[in-house]
Amino acid sequence: MSQPLAEKFRPTRLDQVVGQGHLVGKDGILRKMLKTGRLPSIIFWGPPGVGKTTLAQIVAHDSKAQIFFLSAISSGVKELRDVINKSRGFGQTILFIDEIHRFSKSQQDALLGAVEKGQINLIGATTENPSFEVNAALLSRCQVYHLYPLSTEDLQKLTQKVLDDPPLQQRIILEEEEALFRLSGGDARRLLNLLELVINSDDGKVSITNELITQLANQKVALYDKAGEQHYDIISAFIKSIRGSDPNAAVYYLARMIEGGEDPKFIARRLLILASEDVGNANPTALVLATNTFQAVTMIGYPEAEIILSQCVTYLASSPKSNASYLAIKKARKLVQKSGDLQVPMHIRNAPTQLMKEEGYGKGYQYAHDFPGNFVYQEFMPPELSNQKLYDPGNNARENELRKRLKTYWKEKYGY
Repeated sequence: MSQPLAEKFRPTRLDQVVGQGHLVGKDGILRKMLKTGRLPSIIFWGPPGVGKTTLAQIVAHDSKAQIFFLSAISSGVKELRDVINKSRGFGQTILFIDEIHRFSKSQQDALLGAVEKGQINLIGATTENPSFEVNAALLSRCQVYHLYPLSTEDLQKLTQKVLDDPPLQQRIILEEEEALFRLSGGDARRLLNLLELVINSDDGKVSITNELITQLANQKVALYDKAGEQHYDIISAFIKSIRGSDPNAAVYYLARMIEGGEDPKFIARRLLILASEDVGNANPTALVLATNTFQAVTMIGYPEAEIILSQCVTYLASSPKSNASYLAIKKARKLVQKSGDLQVPMHIRNAPTQLMKEEGYGKGYQYAHDFPGNFVYQEFMPPELSNQKLYDPGNNARENELRKRLKTYWKEKYGY
């Protein structure tokens, strides 16, 4: 074929876009934006093959703007400045940056002035959560639009477009679609590439079957769907296996996610949360290891990241468990919602000025380090909440030690 299917079927109008109805549908945000002619800087956030680049091209075309393309992998500050300088000779200018999460802080900072002045409209594309990967100053100047994996219905529509194409409709018969859609994983480009493999596999008529798709893709039908119900089932089983102290099941579900192509940073973030929520003070080192794991997989990525993830998973699963810290903050938030903005006791208020000192701020505060054992009995809660216990240490070796120490300090006050 002279033109790849992914290019041949790339939409050029919003009406041709499959999926992303919240952006391109009748009441979609982008459709309304293009009608009004008011174009902000945008970050498209979503997995590969869901239309980020395509939407940028359509936005540029419909707004009659000049568009420049840069890839964060191969471009630096010099290329950015070249585009910004060139934009002065045009009217409305869009700068599309693919994989903007790969830009360093200095590269992202180089965009700020031009974006802030409206000299360019930035459209960034990222597969990573921009809250973590785009610096706050740049993020505050952009609208973030989340793009989602294509649904089965969307994939069926796209497949039908290919099957209805005159040069192809006499050549392809769709007998089975499960493997085609499962291996596509909500990615339009991957779907079209698989269909192209089918077309190129035979000069005559060809029937699409699960067996053929699996054979052409040279892999088994995925057992893990990042966009569907299995995603949530497997991550749930993964977390519950670690919480239930079964390293064998935990590392099995880890392998399921790795084989399914799950983002290692997504897995590492879940381990960070679990280290605090389910292990907590029963083994404080768990949070340290989970934090280091997140940093390590961010730097390394697959395939080596699987070793680091496995170490963390088996360690967390084998650790003693406590959700006492998790329960404490839940109780505390409910208490705050119920009791409202109670006054902070005067003796522990900040007193940075003479007037505040004269008003009694900080008066009577006892500095713990001036006393034996670095502790002195005094009230820290608002009077209305005196004796209210929120943290109840778990029944494990480390927290039993904490309970003993707290009882020594507070006697019967909190019921330790």
